Amino acid sequence: MMQISSDPASNKNSLLNVMRRFIAAANNMDETIMVPSLLRDVPLEEQESAQPARATESNNEAPCPNKQRDMYEHYLLLKSIKNDMEWGLLKREMSGGASFLEMAVKQEQRSHPGGDSEDETSDLEGQFHYHLRGLFGVLSKLTVQADHLTNRYKREIGGGNFMR
Repeated sequence: MMQISSDPASNKNSLLNVMRRFIAAANNMDETIMVPSLLRDVPLEEQESAQPARATESNNEAPCPNKQRDMYEHYLLLKSIKNDMEWGLLKREMSGGASFLEMAVKQEQRSHPGGDSEDETSDLEGQFHYHLRGLFGVLSKLTVQADHLTNRYKREIGGGNFMR
């Protein structure tokens, strides 16, 4: 008979481990990239061409080149998300800045103003699983992106392509 471990940290697919993998990848990225300003004006196009074309087709989304125009903005985005995960929204609220996560929460609250509390609680489990699947997907993609950014920085610095 199969035993299920009571320690969630031992399950490689647990939310905690997915979060830890992203934070570790983001920390590695931050430790590796000594001079983030060298990432300015370096396009992300290599990452986009490395991903299979069917990935964008399956999402039914048109590619949006204005989301992160260069590797520097992408670096700042990954670092901001990591900080939001580690410190929560309270730190941003206290400093007056709005994080990506905070803006998403506020948008969700605006889209359902004064909702019926009975409707809100009736499918909490379904809502939880929906958001959990989304969180797993997003954190997995962010981890891959942080690793890719780190590896590309190492490759570019090694080749001296950033120096003008």
